[in-house]
Amino acid sequence: MTVFDDSGTVLHDRYFQHLARRKTKNELFYVGPAEKAALREHLESKLGDTALTPLVTELFRPSYGGNRNYTLLYSLGGYLVSADDDMRPYALVEDDGADFRLDEICRGKVVKADEAPNEHHTGDILGAFLDVLGKPASSVPDAYARGDFLIDTATDLETNTTREFSRENALLLRDGRVDADSVIKMAQTFRSGTNDIDAIDFIELFLRDDLQTSLDTRADVYVLTRFRPVITNKNWRMDCGVAAYDNVDGLPPFFPTRLRFEDYIYRLWIQQAGIAAAHVPAAQHHGRSLYMRSPPASEILNEEAANLLKRKIRASITDLYQLGVSFDYDGELEPDDAEVILDKMHRLLDRVLAGAEQARDIRRRDELLRFAATLHDVFYGFERDFFTHALGRMLKTTVRRIKGSLRVWPLLLEICDSHNELPQRRLN
Repeated sequence: MTVFDDSGTVLHDRYFQHLARRKTKNELFYVGPAEKAALREHLESKLGDTALTPLVTELFRPSYGGNRNYTLLYSLGGYLVSADDDMRPYALVEDDGADFRLDEICRGKVVKADEAPNEHHTGDILGAFLDVLGKPASSVPDAYARGDFLIDTATDLETNTTREFSRENALLLRDGRVDADSVIKMAQTFRSGTNDIDAIDFIELFLRDDLQTSLDTRADVYVLTRFRPVITNKNWRMDCGVAAYDNVDGLPPFFPTRLRFEDYIYRLWIQQAGIAAAHVPAAQHHGRSLYMRSPPASEILNEEAANLLKRKIRASITDLYQLGVSFDYDGELEPDDAEVILDKMHRLLDRVLAGAEQARDIRRRDELLRFAATLHDVFYGFERDFFTHALGRMLKTTVRRIKGSLRVWPLLLEICDSHNELPQRRLN
């Protein structure tokens, strides 16, 4: 096992000693600030072009995607199973006893935390991954359903954002033939806890619960009621919380973006011919840590900008290839792009202010008013011209970084493939 630490040197110095004292069954390696700096220096020296240094910096900046891009370099030539630090090796499952429909793969529901099952559902997660990873579809167990892609009854297909808030959802399999020779390049578990919930959904849950007084409190939890394994040609439900990758021949980088849609590249990349994805018969629990997260209003702005970019990139894809994707979109805004987002936020603001007026608890009222004020500030006071300018600049910067990183990524893989020992520390 390898711990990839995206802390700075101060936090490393404070906490590394606790990690070093842990007893583990398997060998444990560590890649922290010093090791990452040494690798970046090596990559930049081999590239020999200072103009490429900012792209390397963005690809590997401390972040969800940056940390995973390190793992792609260190695991090149093999398999990789990655897990977030807020994932747990069990799931909350409450079998509802109802049989699956022919097209049904998974279903679940949002319940109050005190109504969630106390017993933890566990399984052989690593074994489930190894049963399918890197194998042709023809050798995957017959228990796996097969089809073209999955549809979540509660979310938009291409962006995975909530269409309309619902306390129950299901994953439905769309018909399609999976070629026997298609190789399983990605696999993932099912998930309980917060599932794939958007920041705006947390506000929705708060508005619907008159007893909540803090947006930092999670009074609701997602519980799986049934799930079964499946192979798909196009995995729009890609979720990188706990996932496995066939990195034998190299994989594309996670998008270098501050908009928190780094893994979207894999939802596009998996759709090329000859490769497939799997949901394995195992589940995990996601606690959605609030550590180092932005305030809810900032998270909502990031998600709205990211969803717009997802649609723009998806609509302009020109090529899918082994180490990345190509698209034509250059970051330009359409006339009504910003207005659509602002109108949506206006409706949310009106609901929040109405909720504050109706609140009986002063703490709940103040929390809603604080959120309303922050939402107003984050969206530039709802001034259309200011917001349009800021959004356009954000999109152009992000697109430029993504396209630049995709150009330099094959060079970085080539450097690492010829360099046998990457900087890491073996813990005793």
